[in-house]
Amino acid sequence: MSLHRSLFRALPLTAALVLAFAPQAQAQSLMEMYDAARGYDAGFISAKAQFEANLAKANQTLGGILPNIALAASATRTNFDYRPDVPNPGATPPVVASQRLYGTGAAAVTLTQPIYRPAAWAAYRQGGHLLQQAAAQYEAAEQDLLIRVSQAYFDVLTAEDSLALVQAQKTAVAEQLASAQRNFEVGTATITGVRDAQARYDLANAQEIAGDNDLRIKRLALDLAVGLSNAKPKRLANSIQLIKPPTEDVNTWVSLSETSSPAIRQAQLGLEIASLEVNKATAGHKPTLDAQVSYGGVRNVDGSATTAVPSHIYNPSAALVLNVPIFAGLSTMYRVKETVALEDKARADYENARRTTAQATRTAYFGLIAGLSQVKAYEAAEASSQSALDANKLGYSVGVNINIDVLNSQSQLYQTKRDLAKARYDVLVTTLKLRQAAGTLTPADLQPINDLLTP
Repeated sequence: MSLHRSLFRALPLTAALVLAFAPQAQAQSLMEMYDAARGYDAGFISAKAQFEANLAKANQTLGGILPNIALAASATRTNFDYRPDVPNPGATPPVVASQRLYGTGAAAVTLTQPIYRPAAWAAYRQGGHLLQQAAAQYEAAEQDLLIRVSQAYFDVLTAEDSLALVQAQKTAVAEQLASAQRNFEVGTATITGVRDAQARYDLANAQEIAGDNDLRIKRLALDLAVGLSNAKPKRLANSIQLIKPPTEDVNTWVSLSETSSPAIRQAQLGLEIASLEVNKATAGHKPTLDAQVSYGGVRNVDGSATTAVPSHIYNPSAALVLNVPIFAGLSTMYRVKETVALEDKARADYENARRTTAQATRTAYFGLIAGLSQVKAYEAAEASSQSALDANKLGYSVGVNINIDVLNSQSQLYQTKRDLAKARYDVLVTTLKLRQAAGTLTPADLQPINDLLTP
């Protein structure tokens, strides 16, 4: 895995300023909105900060195997006041009271190099896995942002198309209502046709209100996702052209997900970290061995307790420090049991991640295949619905069909158009979801979709 392909892909300052101060009437592409979201989305920024924290945490494990150097220093001022209980001036040397003020300075530099510390080496190996796990978490956060921005982007386009089609249907129903009223006034049609048309018109009016509100909500969601005010997504340049279906079979995608999915890699690394945690706990029963080298000295200013003569004392030393645990109150034994149970949990989590990812990959794969087929089916249904509407209009004009036939054909046609528009957008998002499930989704995968938008 190449970490530099996804980590810290920052939005250039000039691009951010252009997006922030661009006229609101100008539409933005999917890539532009994703770049804006990288610098705005709180969840993604949080994931980036978490990656940096995990990176620092992983590097902390070096402290257990590298040398530790410490400097200790002290300065003491002593008032020496000697008062014998039985003074004897005639003794040799004479035992008499004495008082003296003197200072003592001491300093030592100690280097400790761990030689045998099983727990420290297990923690160091854990650090490497923690770093890889942090990278997988960051990659998963980036893929999640790609999906969320893309979904919000095409949700707006879907809502715009739905509202436009409802308004077109309302206009068509209004024309049919006017026609029914004219026919009723001249006596060539019954009041039933007028009431049917009025009911469809009222329904279309209610659907227009709902569609307008849905579009408003979808636009607010897109603004929240990308951090722009009144974000306006570019539309598809050619509604007929879509992405191509995958050439590989579903098993190939599932196999790819087992090696590339960030979720599986996180779970696998979590299992390895848990196994090393067992080693750390077991190391509590093992001895440790350190090498220590120390160089220190003491300076007696104005003498010491035994002499009034100033002096320097140097005491370099080297030692091997062996620590053998004997009894720790059963804490080590129960710590081992705890880590073994957590290792079993991590193994089950890893297996669950593999199964869940495989299922998500299959779901996205078959969803994409079905979506592409559904688009073709809706295109055929649209042509058939248009032909049926034309035939019913012709039949109504010559008195063969009644008004409700035309209204039903109109409703079927516009519902098919809405379903077709949504199916096209769903296919584009499902393409990204398939790559996310397989673990291969990158910002570069937005470019083929971006190329389908209006220039």
